[in-house]
Amino acid sequence: MTVEDGPVPLVADRAYDSDPHRARLKEQGFDLVCPHRRGRQRPPTQDGRKLRRYKRRWKVERTISWLGNYRRLLVRHEYHIHMFQGFITLACVMLCLKRF
Repeated sequence: MTVEDGPVPLVADRAYDSDPHRARLKEQGFDLVCPHRRGRQRPPTQDGRKLRRYKRRWKVERTISWLGNYRRLLVRHEYHIHMFQGFITLACVMLCLKRF
């Protein structure tokens, strides 16, 4: 996506909710998608439609966590990148087979 297409959505957690931070990101061409902090004094800057992207965020974090269960991937032992990518592919296949 380019700036001509509109701002690129940047999904983050609740800790990034800050109006100055949102303004800086908007200048750089990003649209911050994160839930507002509890006890926010100012009115909300976004409605719930954008937060649908945030709800799908846990799938990515869960998958990365599952990949961390494989010690060979947690600490990179391979010198060559193609070997490391092969082990990541193997771990993803094993995760998919385990889920079905």
